[in-house]
Amino acid sequence: QVHLLESGGGLVQAGDSLSLSCQASGRTINRLTMAWFRPGPGQEREFVAAVRHGVQTYYLDPVKGRFTISRDNVENALYLQMNSLKPEDTAVYYCAADPSIILSSIRQSGAYDHWGQGTQVTVSS
Repeated sequence: QVHLLESGGGLVQAGDSLSLSCQASGRTINRLTMAWFRPGPGQEREFVAAVRHGVQTYYLDPVKGRFTISRDNVENALYLQMNSLKPEDTAVYYCAADPSIILSSIRQSGAYDHWGQGTQVTVSS
C-alpha cells in the first residue's frame, strides 16, 4: 500500500508558476508509474501528466511545453512544475500511482489504484 500526499497548491495570477509535490510513503515509488490528474469538464479525473519508472513522460496536449513532471526515487516523491499558468488550469490536482500500468492505459484514471487527497490550484486572470 502506498500513501500519497500532495502539497504546493495555491492562488497565483495568470502567467505565474507553481510547483506541486507528491510525497509517497508506505513503499518506494521506483517501480511505480506516477501521474497527475485534475477534474475535467465532466468532473471525471482528466489526465495531466505521467512518468513511468524509467524516464518516459507523457502529457495532456494543452499543458505540453508549460508543465514538467519529474520524480525523485531517492526522496520518494513526484513533482509537477507548472509554468505560464492559465485560468483554465484552475483545479484540484491529484497524484496517482500504480505498479502495473500498461502504456495504453496510462491516461485512464481508472487504471490507477492509489490516489492522494489533492491540492487546489487557482489561477486568476
